[in-house]
Amino acid sequence: MTAIKELKAVARPRAGKGAAREERRAGRVPAVIYGEKKEPVTISLNHKDLTRIIYAGHFLTTLFELDVDGTKYRVIPRDYQLDPVKDLPLHVDFLRVSQGARITVEVPVHFVNQDASPGIKTGGTLNVVAHAVELECPADAIPDHIEADLTGLDIGDNVHLSNIKLPAGVTSAVHGDDTLATLMAPSGLKEAQADEAAAAAAATKA
Repeated sequence: MTAIKELKAVARPRAGKGAAREERRAGRVPAVIYGEKKEPVTISLNHKDLTRIIYAGHFLTTLFELDVDGTKYRVIPRDYQLDPVKDLPLHVDFLRVSQGARITVEVPVHFVNQDASPGIKTGGTLNVVAHAVELECPADAIPDHIEADLTGLDIGDNVHLSNIKLPAGVTSAVHGDDTLATLMAPSGLKEAQADEAAAAAAATKA
């Protein structure tokens, strides 16, 4: 589970593109805090600190206690923009999160126990359909990831979200049962099966 991290910011009294450019020239990243039917709060954060936190991973699934000039906000990042050339942060949207709130987040899927899959042992390939899934969970208990166990998986088998035991209080945020991965046959086996099918079809015509 992700822990609440502290992050400092300063109030940014002016909004707009011109003010945002001034903040970036000063080595800061413009951002906004919104949600809970309250007025948005425009802020800015230290560029180096924010870049380090983003590239450390799990940024969009981490709760922050954002200290804005002494006023503290409990927030979670909902979106951020990166410079398309330099890959450096340009802007961040933070959502206010009240105590006990439930939120929807995208959580990575880790596929484990590949060595216990008969299909993979015989040369099959795991075709990953979804590297992450949308889950609804308590804001203070966001999973870092969920695990899909491949034990016993054979050629042609699928891994569905319903196959995964989710942590307490966590549910799927999507309708239906998502397919997360499929175990595909080795390419050589596929070619052999195609040749057999072609031979059987030719024999039937003869």
